Amino acid sequence: MRVFTGVESVPAGFGPSAVTIGKFDGLHTGHRVVIDDLLDLAGRDLEPVVVTFDRNPLELLRPDRCPAPLVGLEQKLELLASVGVAATLVLRFDDALASLEPEAFVDRILLGPLGMRRLLVGDDFRFGHRGRGDVALLERMGEERGFDVRVQRQVAVESRRVSSTWIRELLGAGAIEEAAQLLGRPPAVRGEVVHGAHRGRELGFPTANLAQQSDGMIPADGVYAGRLVDRSVVPVAVHPAAISVGSNPTFEGVPPRQVEAHVLDATLDLYGHLVDVEFTHRIRGQVAYEGIEPLIAQIAVDVAQVRSLEGRQQDVRQ
Repeated sequence: MRVFTGVESVPAGFGPSAVTIGKFDGLHTGHRVVIDDLLDLAGRDLEPVVVTFDRNPLELLRPDRCPAPLVGLEQKLELLASVGVAATLVLRFDDALASLEPEAFVDRILLGPLGMRRLLVGDDFRFGHRGRGDVALLERMGEERGFDVRVQRQVAVESRRVSSTWIRELLGAGAIEEAAQLLGRPPAVRGEVVHGAHRGRELGFPTANLAQQSDGMIPADGVYAGRLVDRSVVPVAVHPAAISVGSNPTFEGVPPRQVEAHVLDATLDLYGHLVDVEFTHRIRGQVAYEGIEPLIAQIAVDVAQVRSLEGRQQDVRQ
């Protein structure tokens, strides 16, 4: 997939194209339907192109209402590449873009650089300065400027529209399996492995600690089964892991929230590695223990449960 960082990086003569626009946070199953429809709309004659943003527009427009992103930009681009998109145009959402009138947005971003011939949008799509642009305006401009507008169908599960907001609610409640169904894959957090307090090693369960600045929404505090995907080796290495999320209430003086992954049955030097921590099942919530021994005993139980779940998943995969 070709990635254009701004309209100035789109080569002259690019296109003609079929385009869809959106945040595509998480690239969930609803988004996958949009991409499938975009590919159908493009056919063999047009380049299927996604136009997205380097951040949630609310980060600039209403920072008090801006939600935590489900994935970072690099994760989003990888996901878009995996579903057959030919090119993605990443727009920097700044004051200049926010103040662009709808007609100028279409002319300067979609028609000129991308050679857009077909456009796929949702029925509630708004764009341009103060959200003045809508589907009706696009349809009028399409008649004038020679492009077709297709309105995207909504994707619902149990009468509720599949959305990033719904997935955030599930992750916030620790409902990992339900969130995974809507995402179409396990939720994950990506970050660099850094040195922590080394308490896991002292307890007999060494952990890979993710840096505080990581990409992806961290689920509710608790203990999870999942996988650690080491992206700093070729090919990437996938390890089953028991994962702790929270503030380690048994101890004092720890960061507010941590993501720590104990790789099962392996001793690895992961410091400085870029990893994905994937969550597949929630084992339990976070508990404060009075003393080290009860904590060690509970960790052993947690690890045994994670190992049992991993064994079942291997049987299913076989």
